[in-house]
Amino acid sequence: MVREFKLPDVGEGVAEGEIVRWLVEEGEEVSEDQPVAEVETDKAVVEVPSPVNGSVKEILAEEGEVVPVGNVIVTFEVEGEAGTESGEDEEPTESQEQVSEEPADIGGEPAITEADDDAGADAEPETPSGRVFAPPHVRRLARELGVEIGSVEGSGPSGRVTEGDVREAAESDDDEESKGPKQFDTELKSATRKRGEDREEGEAAEPADRERTLAAPATRKLAEDEGVDLNRVPATEERDGEAFVTPEAVREYAEAQREAQAADAEALAATGREGEREERDEREERVPYRGIRRTIGTQMANSKFTAPHVTHHDTAEVEGLVGARADLKARAEEQGTRLTYMPFVMKAIVAALQEYPELNASLDEEAGEIVRKNYYNVGIAVATDAGLMVPVVKNVDEKGLLQLAEEVEELAGKARDRSISREEMQGGTFTITNFGAIGGEYATPIINHPEVAILGLGELAERPVAENGEVKAAHTLPLSLSIDHRVVDGAEAAGFTNRVMEYLENPLLLLLD
Repeated sequence: MVREFKLPDVGEGVAEGEIVRWLVEEGEEVSEDQPVAEVETDKAVVEVPSPVNGSVKEILAEEGEVVPVGNVIVTFEVEGEAGTESGEDEEPTESQEQVSEEPADIGGEPAITEADDDAGADAEPETPSGRVFAPPHVRRLARELGVEIGSVEGSGPSGRVTEGDVREAAESDDDEESKGPKQFDTELKSATRKRGEDREEGEAAEPADRERTLAAPATRKLAEDEGVDLNRVPATEERDGEAFVTPEAVREYAEAQREAQAADAEALAATGREGEREERDEREERVPYRGIRRTIGTQMANSKFTAPHVTHHDTAEVEGLVGARADLKARAEEQGTRLTYMPFVMKAIVAALQEYPELNASLDEEAGEIVRKNYYNVGIAVATDAGLMVPVVKNVDEKGLLQLAEEVEELAGKARDRSISREEMQGGTFTITNFGAIGGEYATPIINHPEVAILGLGELAERPVAENGEVKAAHTLPLSLSIDHRVVDGAEAAGFTNRVMEYLENPLLLLLD
């Protein structure tokens, strides 16, 4: 029995997914829940498991192909259920339908009969093993070239049919009339032949080149208007032994001429574009804009064009923070935790958010309401190979420094290896982006919409600081706070930033909360 497997909804609201990699090959035995493919959604890469025990019959989507949820991506052959009637259960796949469309008797001695030797009563041509091993793009090429892939002997590993096998079979078929005309050959040429076909059928476009032509005055006027030489218009009638041209013949000839000119212009333009493309391709690389990268772009554009951004910059002198972290770092390591500055920043932010709830909010535009959140879920922007991802640490106000450090490290690791779930990236109320880890001081962070604020951290480093008329070296941390100005005023942004700075400069204040 053949089981079709449709791309499932691998995440909340996912409409499509990109086949990143197939983990199995056609003909390979699989067990239930065994991962068969990696699929990238707009948030993460997930493994899709097999729903049955059986073997992979046909892979119907290529790696890199974006497939809508609900489309069949692979079929399985399930043993033990083969006793069912083949009518409905053996629903033909696309390639099988293609094979069955081939004439049963082509040229008297078709290659089909050779494949039937061990297929028994089944009229479909198959390989000796009963399966055709070929990747999707090779199957597609076979369909385009009109090659019956079941009759092609594969030269690849384990008899796998390669692209070269299909092309060789196509060339071989062209040389042997006995194998019958390939109906797909005509389809293959149709894209460039259509205009030419019209001319061949009507023969009206062939110029006559006569010296004398009979026609009604109205027809001569029509030819003049169309810019047509009446002596070149093929005539379908005669009067007194002379060619007689009708208005219909003039119109048909004029239309054919226009089509021919348009085709020539199109061909010239295509040649030019192709030339430009070839020249450009030598210097450029084109990467598909989809998956997580496209989601990031959509979110950024939506945020930038929805929320009027304002960014407030300031710098905190953080010698107290550097000292506190140094004191606690060794003790944290004894407990197996790597203590970074991030947990301190998160605690400082949450303490400030509790005083400035306007920044821990969202705007419900449909309801016309500002939604202030009395919980504190802080998103941490993480740079990954696929782009920026934002895992969310939930209920920061209820957790200690070590627990926050462990959760940040775990979530960041999941984001980087693409194993993070959608749930772990949802529900944020405020976001931190630490571009200073790469280098740099200030930036304009894009708000993680529908949140209303995001804090960017510059590089924590020693910089010159003026104090009591003297310049000294001190550790400073540049801060860049972007706000949605519809919800947050500049004064609130400055007040919030000041409170964050105060906590960072005097971390002991956090103990009072």
